[in-house]
Amino acid sequence: MADTAAADADRVISPGEMRKIIAASSVGTMVEWYDFYIFGSLAAVIASKFYQTGTPLGDMIAWLAAFAIGFIVRPFGAIVFGRVGDLIGRKYTFLVTMTLMGICTFAVGCLPTIDKIGPAAGVILIFLRIMQGLALGGEYGGAATYIAEHAPHGKRGFYTSWIQITATAGLFMSLGIILATKSSMSVEAFSEWGWRIPFLVSILLIMVSLYIRISLRESPLFAKLKASGQRSKNPILESFGKKENLKWVLLALFGATMGQGVVWYTGQFYALFYLQKIFHVAFTDSNYIIGLALLAATPFFVVMGALSDKIGRKKIMLAGMLLAVLTYYPIYGLMAANAPASYKASADDVKGFEKTAKAAAAAGKDVPMIAIAVEGDTAATIAGATKVPITEIKKGDALAVKHQKFLFDYQGYNPFILWLCVAIQVIYVTMVYGPIAAFLVELFPTKIRYTSMSLPYHIGNGVFGGLVPIIGLSWVSAQTAAGNPMSNYAGLWWPMGVAGVCFVVGLFLVKDTHHIDIHAGESIAAAAVTTDEQPDIQVEDVGPDEL
Repeated sequence: MADTAAADADRVISPGEMRKIIAASSVGTMVEWYDFYIFGSLAAVIASKFYQTGTPLGDMIAWLAAFAIGFIVRPFGAIVFGRVGDLIGRKYTFLVTMTLMGICTFAVGCLPTIDKIGPAAGVILIFLRIMQGLALGGEYGGAATYIAEHAPHGKRGFYTSWIQITATAGLFMSLGIILATKSSMSVEAFSEWGWRIPFLVSILLIMVSLYIRISLRESPLFAKLKASGQRSKNPILESFGKKENLKWVLLALFGATMGQGVVWYTGQFYALFYLQKIFHVAFTDSNYIIGLALLAATPFFVVMGALSDKIGRKKIMLAGMLLAVLTYYPIYGLMAANAPASYKASADDVKGFEKTAKAAAAAGKDVPMIAIAVEGDTAATIAGATKVPITEIKKGDALAVKHQKFLFDYQGYNPFILWLCVAIQVIYVTMVYGPIAAFLVELFPTKIRYTSMSLPYHIGNGVFGGLVPIIGLSWVSAQTAAGNPMSNYAGLWWPMGVAGVCFVVGLFLVKDTHHIDIHAGESIAAAAVTTDEQPDIQVEDVGPDEL
């Protein structure tokens, strides 16, 4: 049996199989990201169906809290499934994680709302989000490691960058299915039951992905490691209990992935919340803006990955973080200058106003006032704008958007400028995210690679990045209540601060990795490997010209 596994690991990987490896790993991961993103993409529509706090913004924050739980548990999934991946294998581990993810998402599509079963709806949703987060915590490390351990030296950034596209593609696919569903029915029908369709569709996508992935062979590096009896007996202890390896786990987190995480979630995800909840861009318009920006910028993931093979991973990732820190305020100031002047009150807005008014009355306060749009008032921020009690607002009434100037005077609604601003942010995303998989793989030795790289990645993305929306909107809400005239920009403080710290740590303490040849047993954290361990085995590369 061992001889068979060793022979299988030594075989030459054909160009066709390499393409299949990349496609299967990428498609499966894209489906998992699709599952994850429909939670966020539908937040503005269905938050109040599971949580009722008294205001639409409060419902949104409660929904985002449930959403954030899935991110917070991702590091635990990284530890659990990372260990399994280093003990049993890459292939079977990410088959399990993908199946678990799909079942949980399908279950959300079947879940009764708060009107049917009360608060239990929110509790069950949280449980499903926890299971989703655990599954996603184990997926990325396996897929990235699987591709990297097949890729030839000198082309690892290029090949692993294809899996980086999957997160954007998953979000793009979720937006596409949501828009297609929404356009096929009335607004009322979509709000009542149509929102369930994107969740239910996921089970079909999972079945297709499993069919593709099930035929894959194990990673050649891991297969020979297993055949030679050199697998780690305790990947968790070797990853985090040995000083030298732990050092690079921490540097990977604080000098790379936490900055990458906040830039990623700001550019691709938080921008959508800003458009919908702060700038009041219509639901369909906002999704088209995000979707088209992703479509335009997505090829740059591969460009940045390939470029990192030539000039290094570190330079490109740190440049993306620095650009984000320096330009987020001007970018969002330009977005504010080109956002709608007014928006129409929805049925959910009216319900939220009613709850707010009742809460104010119970606290002995006056009913809050709100500015209504006036014909000719293009900026909708002039002093003396007409205000009425929120209890007088009816569905369809035009309400003024409160614009906060930063550098740019109000120009009127311009979707093209909004698209351009989002596309620029996604370019930053490609800079920090395109090289990250190759960078993490090259930090750690084969026997503990799955475990070691998964934890910093998912803390950086799941905790620092995943909390961007809830922290951002909570800070906006708090600063608005405190009377800060620039409260709309408070949501940028978290990503700018985290990216800034990560830039400094990465600049002075993190080494570049693009010169590392993992097939020759090299890794940045090689000193963490015990002295009696043999070097990682070699696998014949697929020549880049053969693909």
